[in-house]
Amino acid sequence: MKRLLTAKLLQTLAPWRNAPVWHVAFSGGLDSTVLLHLLASLPNIPPLRAVHVHHGLQAAADAWPSHCQVICDSLGVPLQVLRVQVQPGASLERAARDARYQAFSAVVGEGEVILTGQHRDDQAETLLFRLLRGAGVRGLAAMPVHRPLAAGLLVRPLLGTSRVELEAYAGEHQLQWIEDPSNADPRFSRNYLRHRVLPALTERWPQALSSLARSAEHLSEAQGLLDELALLDLQAADQPSPFPWLPLPSLALAPLRELSDARQRNALRHWLNPLTRLPDSDHWASWYSLRDAKGDAQPVWRLADGDLHRCGERIWWVPSTWSEFSDATLSWPDPQNPLELPGNGRLRFIGNAPEGPLVIRYRQGGEIIDVPGRGRRDLKRLLNESGLPGCVRGRLPLLYQGEQLLAVPSLSGLWPMPADGWQLHWMPQTCDQGLS
Repeated sequence: MKRLLTAKLLQTLAPWRNAPVWHVAFSGGLDSTVLLHLLASLPNIPPLRAVHVHHGLQAAADAWPSHCQVICDSLGVPLQVLRVQVQPGASLERAARDARYQAFSAVVGEGEVILTGQHRDDQAETLLFRLLRGAGVRGLAAMPVHRPLAAGLLVRPLLGTSRVELEAYAGEHQLQWIEDPSNADPRFSRNYLRHRVLPALTERWPQALSSLARSAEHLSEAQGLLDELALLDLQAADQPSPFPWLPLPSLALAPLRELSDARQRNALRHWLNPLTRLPDSDHWASWYSLRDAKGDAQPVWRLADGDLHRCGERIWWVPSTWSEFSDATLSWPDPQNPLELPGNGRLRFIGNAPEGPLVIRYRQGGEIIDVPGRGRRDLKRLLNESGLPGCVRGRLPLLYQGEQLLAVPSLSGLWPMPADGWQLHWMPQTCDQGLS
């Protein structure tokens, strides 16, 4: 049994044999105990470390770090115990999982790998659980063998191994592990599937677990093909923005319109996946409303972690955190030095700054500005001419001298520099290029 599992493990982990460190997510349960024991016996591998996350959700868990320490000491593997706070929510399972992965993200350094003990039976359980929730192909692909995590990678090297094989290995090597009492509580959805549903399925279809895991592999392959199609479809829409200084992901709308509705959804899912939790089927009507709105409209599609805005023939992703800035008036006592705008980047002058006192304010409506060669112009009309997305206009810093609106960061040369040759340059937050 050991030789078989070792061969599987070495084959799965071959791409990461040169990683700086292998961390093992060590709960002390059967899966992670077998994984740690196997890894500790392998020659010529990266430095091995164990990480135990203490959720503090039950009294029994207080003894688990000590158990894990004993195991790690016997194997010569250093152990790090991380205590986390589980945020209350609708699903305790999900909240605990989120806290656990946040802890893992804090541990994994550049290029490092964290190894978790999920096995084939967990894969089958995940597929069934997501199927009952109405997941699409991406969700039904279940758990990938590896995925990015923080600056490193999360790898699940036991997904091709059954729980029966892990139990046989543990028995052969007389391993001791923790049995989490909460794993027997059928009030948790996964436990209900594990203890009530899956046994009934395997009684009727003995190969049910392996068949479900195999289906997850097929669905993962299908998702890979959908991702390839999405990349092809997004190439035409990924046209340069007219505002390259603006640190917001955006796409041209016209190429997306040429696709079928199904391909539009597939392309947008791929594009949005790293940006936000994806919408369920019922919420895609908002995409069609945004897509089909009149050209002068500025519709918004509210999503879990931000909003999708449309401005003219372009869509812009605005994360929830990007809108958090202070619009309080700021004095600029030393215009020779850049001015930091709380949550909104920084301002500086190109050329000699005008005489003070200078202050920065944000739009209230009705602003008028003198434009060289064009006279007094309504700022709203100028911004409409520029095509600047509406979601950015409220963040645009306005330079005042007393009550006079002296300058606005110039937009793509829409209006020329003042006669005395200075220009206001805005570098929005997280943006490498400025606006001048």
